[in-house]
Amino acid sequence: MRQQAIVRDCFPGRKVNTLAEYRFERECRTPYSEVYEIVSGDNKIGRIDLHFSDSVVCATLCVGEALTSDDVKELIDTIDEELVMSAEAGREDFVITVYQGRELGVFSDQDAEEGEDTEW
Repeated sequence: MRQQAIVRDCFPGRKVNTLAEYRFERECRTPYSEVYEIVSGDNKIGRIDLHFSDSVVCATLCVGEALTSDDVKELIDTIDEELVMSAEAGREDFVITVYQGRELGVFSDQDAEEGEDTEW
């Protein structure tokens, strides 16, 4: 069962009053890891990187400043249920590190080669 939560947008200043389900959009997959953008309604609320070993799943969760501790706990439960438990990997432990802040941008070598300036 999906968790329901009142989600706050990770971009300060923009109000979001949506009761929505979390959706995970895969950005990258390797044999032992996956990366997902976390979306609620039309709002990007974070990102999760999952790394699978023989018995432990390690994760890094990055969420916006507006999410409460309860929101983060609900999101972790949803990640565990929908992404970790559904994977075909052994899971004796799920270790997750959570970072909360704001997104500065996405940077790549290609941008640097094309001479694009980055504004912070």
